[in-house]
Amino acid sequence: MSVSREEYVYRAKLSEQTERYDEMVEAMKNVAKCEEELSLEERNLLSVAFKNVIGSRRASWRILSSIEQREESKGQSHSMRFELTKAFRTQIEKELAEICSDVLSGIDELLLPKATDVESKVFYLKMKGDYYRYRAEYAVDDERKDIAEKKL
Repeated sequence: MSVSREEYVYRAKLSEQTERYDEMVEAMKNVAKCEEELSLEERNLLSVAFKNVIGSRRASWRILSSIEQREESKGQSHSMRFELTKAFRTQIEKELAEICSDVLSGIDELLLPKATDVESKVFYLKMKGDYYRYRAEYAVDDERKDIAEKKL
């Protein structure tokens, strides 16, 4: 039995109400794969889903970066605590990169090609800019430069 677009949208709404944003993302990714372009409500659901999924990880990354800097300033850059914090931060960075790539490829491959009105196109382009910015928050050196060039 295949799941209808309406069911996916309802699943997304239930997921939002229960603060299960990973499930909300999955439901909205399935809606995005449908042939029709997203409605205003669906665009907002997609945005809320990804914003919450990435928001918690961005907060985690900021906390871990702060802890890592504090340990380093104490001269503890080779301690077990520092190494564990650094490993955890690296894991979060990988998750952030995957989420951002998922959003950016979905916009480019699924959403922008189906967008017919200016409002939809602007919405997706703004969303792309946001996710490039999120990637740039934790990127360093050449990677940050590459992200900045892609954003332009």
